[in-house]
Amino acid sequence: MSIRQKAGPFSDQRVESHTLSLEHANVTPLNPPTPSPPPSPWLLRIPEIFADAVPEIIRRLDSPCCTKLGHEYYLIRPAAPAALRQAAVARLVRWNLPVHHSWPCCPRSMPGFVEKAAQTLARKFSARHPQSLLIGLLDPGSRDTYYKKLASNLRGRTLQLFPPPALPPPESEDQDPEAATLFCLLGKEGLFCGLHSPRLANGFYAGGTRFISRDSATTISRAGAKIAEALHYLRLHRPPPPAHAHWLELGASPGGMTAELLARGYRVTAVDRAPLHPRLAGSPALHFVCGDAASFHPPPDIRYDAILSDMNGDARDSIRSVLRLTKKLQPGGLVVFTLKAGGVGTPDEIDHLCGSVIALAAAGGLRLLAQTHLTYNRHEFTLFFELGATAHSNPRSDTSSSSQPR
Repeated sequence: MSIRQKAGPFSDQRVESHTLSLEHANVTPLNPPTPSPPPSPWLLRIPEIFADAVPEIIRRLDSPCCTKLGHEYYLIRPAAPAALRQAAVARLVRWNLPVHHSWPCCPRSMPGFVEKAAQTLARKFSARHPQSLLIGLLDPGSRDTYYKKLASNLRGRTLQLFPPPALPPPESEDQDPEAATLFCLLGKEGLFCGLHSPRLANGFYAGGTRFISRDSATTISRAGAKIAEALHYLRLHRPPPPAHAHWLELGASPGGMTAELLARGYRVTAVDRAPLHPRLAGSPALHFVCGDAASFHPPPDIRYDAILSDMNGDARDSIRSVLRLTKKLQPGGLVVFTLKAGGVGTPDEIDHLCGSVIALAAAGGLRLLAQTHLTYNRHEFTLFFELGATAHSNPRSDTSSSSQPR
């Protein structure tokens, strides 16, 4: 399938009907068939690491056309939009948006772009009462700050035109995950907008989840940004564990995720055969166990509120190690699982591996909440599970009975 690299106006297919001459026929003329409207456009964000699979993804979503926009964005017309959530390749799509309004143009050379676009957005969407207006960039990594400033100006002007009390929540993650948000994407190819709930779009932000910098002086590894982004994403489906909750972390070294959890006020029992970064030494909320997660045995009286697994190796072996330890997890407890898919290349192979892990988890009493590809996931996915209340018969114990993790 060929993918156009330059965006332009949508080219709706026009069907010309030709009426046959029936002057000398002794028959009753029939109305010409009404042509079916073309499928509605959708904007998808497919991570760059899956770029080679884009033609196959588009084919399986049954889209007759595909236009590349910015960085990682694709404008398609799926015949059945439900496939965006149901098809096996849907896990390769990080974010999605039905396009209810588009203005394919070059905003930089368009006089009065902000005012014209703001007036149109207010006219089209203010009566729909979106809970918030969020504008992102089609090329968020660009060093050109023009479109970032333009997006800010457009959002500010549009909000001025929306009737009160159309005020956005103070933070994007304070939105109702199930209510409609007006998401807009802006770039040199134009403006693309639509109404979608954050949960269905797969992110609170225009384009996905919150960007977490990994370049601070205190960063130990990119894994810290990965768990931070995961906890922001989790709010689409349930609240994160409360402060002082006790995490069991499997595959903790060198400690990037450990440091992030500690910084959020959690208690952590970290397990790994390799040592943690020296910077973590002496933390009163940290208990480090130097050993293999497969042979780790928690104290008999301990219960964890959440399990975090970032272990290397076969993902099926990793989930089995997690399942062995869920008997120490509180009912309703959380599991955040990094599914490593290295060496698994095709969409079918990825689907088979993910399906195997999810099936094993379900057999062990874990309910899948969500699965996604985060910004700092490489050839891997982050899966979120919740332990069923009847998965284990162990009685619930009070995790707050001790201030020290074990």
